[in-house]
Amino acid sequence: MKTMIFLAIVLVSGALAGTIHGIVNLAIVEPYLDEAIGIENQNLFDSGEEENTPQFWVEYDAYRDWQKGGQVLAGAILGTSVGALFGIVYALSRHVLPSGNELKKTLTLAGVMWLALFFIPFLKYPANPPTVGDGETVVLRAVLYLSFIALSGFGAVAFYQLSKKIKSKSKIISLTGYGIFIATMFTLMPSNPDEVNAPMDLVDEFRIMSVVAVSVFWVSVAVILGVLWHKFRPHSQLPIAKNG
Repeated sequence: MKTMIFLAIVLVSGALAGTIHGIVNLAIVEPYLDEAIGIENQNLFDSGEEENTPQFWVEYDAYRDWQKGGQVLAGAILGTSVGALFGIVYALSRHVLPSGNELKKTLTLAGVMWLALFFIPFLKYPANPPTVGDGETVVLRAVLYLSFIALSGFGAVAFYQLSKKIKSKSKIISLTGYGIFIATMFTLMPSNPDEVNAPMDLVDEFRIMSVVAVSVFWVSVAVILGVLWHKFRPHSQLPIAKNG
């Protein structure tokens, strides 16, 4: 393995995919955040917790501009971290992925990781806009969500390892086992403690756009890593290593 080339393409692919995700998020998710925060602000005005004054809007607009301005940078940083994980998993599992070119392999792995680490946990604990959720439960909600990601991810790895040990119909057995396991976790894990009190059309559209934005990231990191891996071939040995 050409370590420096491997590190470079993994970090570059993650950063670029994260930047793309940040731009997409800014374009299709932020409008729903603006609408949701607008409802939240109106609730604050109605309850008397805040006053609808020019000073409030100056501070609010400055804060939201700061948030939006850091959206792409935050995406690049998060993308680099997730891209590093994706690259490491790909390097370790490349030889067992379906035969074909690097792009086919990276897209296959990205699909598996998207399903196990994002979509299945999302079905249990879907994303909500700012108007949904009590501030006092934010830690509990984060723990539940991260716990479900861990259970789904480790469950997928465990049943994959099982499939390597069982020769006959291993894929069917492992997939069935994972399905039963994750269905059991769905039942046992507690539900989101917060009620959805925002307009459901807003919540549903926000969730759909969130899925689209995250899916764009996984497709992007798979395509970029696949193309770079094919071009630079970090898995091949250097000539000097072969002669040693």
